Amino acid sequence: MTVLRIEHLSFGYSKERLIFEDFNLVVHKGEVVSIVGPSGVGKSTLFELIAGFLKPLAGSIWVDRFSSIFQDPYTSFHPSYTILDQIAEVCSIEGIEEVASQMDIDPTLLQKLPHELSGGQLQRCSILRAIQMGPKLLLADEPTSALDNVTSLKVMKLLLSYLDRVGILLITHDMDLAKWCSDRVVKLGTESGAAPQVLFASDLEAL
Repeated sequence: MTVLRIEHLSFGYSKERLIFEDFNLVVHKGEVVSIVGPSGVGKSTLFELIAGFLKPLAGSIWVDRFSSIFQDPYTSFHPSYTILDQIAEVCSIEGIEEVASQMDIDPTLLQKLPHELSGGQLQRCSILRAIQMGPKLLLADEPTSALDNVTSLKVMKLLLSYLDRVGILLITHDMDLAKWCSDRVVKLGTESGAAPQVLFASDLEAL
């Protein structure tokens, strides 16, 4: 099942300097596709294009129902409302305590304010919110960059446990992480309009 299809995408903040030119990408349910590259090559711009925050200059983006996991969990929650209240604003909370327990989240944490949780706890709550929204595609923008190594591993294993129902587009600067979890890696170039390099699992094993 296709959950994301990008065809002949062109985009730049000016027509004279394109970040993407004739860019194509397909993501299916059950697979992880990572977008990697150094800062400034367009990883987060691609995220914003898929989410609809930016409009392509040319080409098309079709995406099934999606939800997002952001880099900094503290800025993805309002500081003045409980976690549960904020999840309830965007989706049903029916059965949420059972799902929280499966994700190693003490249900009592959902009654707390964001600043009362650790970074790892809050990022798991961010994933809980994203999953509770019932997406077909998870857009994960540097979801572990603010976490320590142990917590990062737990968060990634948690994300991968949902591949039976979603596809994951992971945006990261961490090539080791991408190699570990991805079916394909799209390596963005450093030059404007440069063609992305697509690496498959067999290619990644050789790196």
